[in-house]
Amino acid sequence: MLKDVNIDDILPGMFIAQVNEQTGQLKIKTKGLVKTHKAIEELKLNGVIQVTVDLSRSELSDNTAVQPAVSVNPKSKKTKLSEGEMLTHATKLYDEAVSIQGKFFKRLEAKQNPSLDDAKQLSKKIIDVVFDMPSAISCLSLLNKTSQYLLEHSINCAILMTLFGRHKDLPRETIESLSLAGLLMDVGMVNMPTSITDSPLKLTEQQKEIVSTHVDIGLDLVERCGEVSEIVQDVIFNHHERIDGSGYPDKQSGVDVSLYARMAAIVDTYDAMTTNRQFQSAVPPTGALRSLLTDKSYDPVLVQEFVQCMGVHPVGSLVKLTNSRLAIVIKSNKTNPLMPVVASFYHVNTGHYSEVKKIDLAHSELQIESSVRPEEFDINLTKFFREVLISAI
Repeated sequence: MLKDVNIDDILPGMFIAQVNEQTGQLKIKTKGLVKTHKAIEELKLNGVIQVTVDLSRSELSDNTAVQPAVSVNPKSKKTKLSEGEMLTHATKLYDEAVSIQGKFFKRLEAKQNPSLDDAKQLSKKIIDVVFDMPSAISCLSLLNKTSQYLLEHSINCAILMTLFGRHKDLPRETIESLSLAGLLMDVGMVNMPTSITDSPLKLTEQQKEIVSTHVDIGLDLVERCGEVSEIVQDVIFNHHERIDGSGYPDKQSGVDVSLYARMAAIVDTYDAMTTNRQFQSAVPPTGALRSLLTDKSYDPVLVQEFVQCMGVHPVGSLVKLTNSRLAIVIKSNKTNPLMPVVASFYHVNTGHYSEVKKIDLAHSELQIESSVRPEEFDINLTKFFREVLISAI
């Protein structure tokens, strides 16, 4: 006997035959016995609204009453969130990701073999947020730049790989692999000597040789922790290969470098270039994109697609407007990439913060004059974003 049941009325012991309604654009294929309340919460987190329960295959006590699904007003299914609300939601997910990934890395550092289950669930949550609120999560990938480079880099790469895969309209299964690959492709760096990873100096040839082994080490670590798709394995091992043959570990060239490894190379480099590190200052996102466009070691067609995906002024960029105000790009404009939605907050001439003002440049006389780095104005952009900007928007 089949019965439609709302997610709030699901009980442990019910057998779900199919998902009928959910928020977001990604369809979850769920079929099987729900054994715990935690499993029900996972369904809720993934936006499931209503399912069909097969009572003949359920394991419920005789006195359990099954509540039939009540039709919901379509307008009330999903409330449209403001930019501020989406940024708040994305920030919570990012913080959760830092916690989950941090525990995973610590266990690897301790020479343990942690399960990949949490990483796989995290990658799926990242996918859902990217599809539901791409601007918000894209913003976080640029603004969360602290001293935890390896940890944040892995999360940012997962976000960027998901954004890139979505832009290319790849299948859900492929995007799941790309997101997970972003989280895992640099795990081999976890046990690298700090004398190398924290060095403010240019690496010697011998040190570069040591760093290059992180792809072999990473693949071995991941395979010890659980099963992953061939795409994930490929990205971990080959994301430093380059189409001109200058990469490692095998100096592949041209089409020998897989599509997904070429995508990962672009994402990996873009996030690294836009991050302050011991041996380099961050480049503004627009500058990083420009650099990728002129570098012959990357697939030029894919780089063009990545630029289209991110926009001329990527969400999270700090820009200077023609009225001498600094602003953060908070929403892209696919129709006119030069005119995104921004939030201005700082007066360049006076050197003081001003009232946060959201401006749609498509309906304003103001224009973006240039991309800038927060260090040029002694601004802690991450702190300001979290403590002031989100609530102001």
